[in-house]
Amino acid sequence: MSKKLVIGANGFLASHVTRQLVTGAAAAATSGAGAAAAATSDGGGHDIRVMVRPNAMTVGIDDLPVTRFYGDIWDNDTLSEAMAGVDDVYYCVVDTRGWLRDPTPLFHTNVEGTRNVLEVAKYANLQKFVFTSSYVTVGRRRGHRASEDDVIVDRGLTPYVRSRVQAENIVLKYAKEQGLPAVAMCVSTTYGSGDWGRTPHGAIIAGAAFGKLPFVMDGIELEAVGVEDAARAMILAADRGRIGERYLISEKMISNADVVCIAAEAAGVPAPTKSIPLPMSYALAAAGSIKAKLRGTDEQLSLASLRLMRAEAPLDHSKAVRELGWAPRPVEESVREAARFWAGLRDAKRKSKTA
Repeated sequence: MSKKLVIGANGFLASHVTRQLVTGAAAAATSGAGAAAAATSDGGGHDIRVMVRPNAMTVGIDDLPVTRFYGDIWDNDTLSEAMAGVDDVYYCVVDTRGWLRDPTPLFHTNVEGTRNVLEVAKYANLQKFVFTSSYVTVGRRRGHRASEDDVIVDRGLTPYVRSRVQAENIVLKYAKEQGLPAVAMCVSTTYGSGDWGRTPHGAIIAGAAFGKLPFVMDGIELEAVGVEDAARAMILAADRGRIGERYLISEKMISNADVVCIAAEAAGVPAPTKSIPLPMSYALAAAGSIKAKLRGTDEQLSLASLRLMRAEAPLDHSKAVRELGWAPRPVEESVREAARFWAGLRDAKRKSKTA
């Protein structure tokens, strides 16, 4: 019986990883020799485990037949119990709040928390430790298509990016020096259905689907990928990823305006007719930064967060295609799926009000 563990399984990407592991296991169990194992396991011949915090919102995985372990990334006893006998671990815990005025929580979770999990994992006799990293860890510059070989320069980085770079470096160091069979997946902005936690980029699509987005931001482009495609890449990495390597998981660069227009069309509502130029976006972000400093608040639109929204160069995902056999769909399809997800919630809300 193959055993898989997803840590942080309630998250957007992680819930899709979990779902694909469960459905893939069930599909394998209904053919050939797997059918016998299916008779004794809810996971279709596989033991799919998840680890989540006791108070986590788990609506994205509540319908799945998985074995749950409750604890956080500092709970070593639960980590050890969850990893016992496991073949592959998918580590999907990350604090993405790049707008925090005090970045201490970012380093506590993304760096020290990762290090703590690695200390447990190195004794677990794993076949693969698949780490959720970010495309922001890759060095990008204008006029150059960035690949995994491009090293980021640690100069002028936001605290969020520094935390992601440090976390990835620790994982790769454990692979090189501690024998941990780890691979780092540098995932870009993810779009798709099932965004129950309403990620910041998902909130833009939700705003478009609900017809409440007053404008689009010109000059903003992000590397993006469908969340189901990103989840598929994670699972492929467990089977085919080379230990100690990192893989860029992004389909293409897409503008904020295109995302909003595609989402509005899919949701059956008019797209915003107003737009604000990039200089005005910077002015609004500067105002947010000043407000955060004066009031001691965390403002999602700040200069730091706007810098994260601006990609300096496109990415080359050919390594993932070549080595993992990854074949992503056009990200526009995932944007439409995300819009239909939010439109479905919108229509259900309206129906409940009129019932």
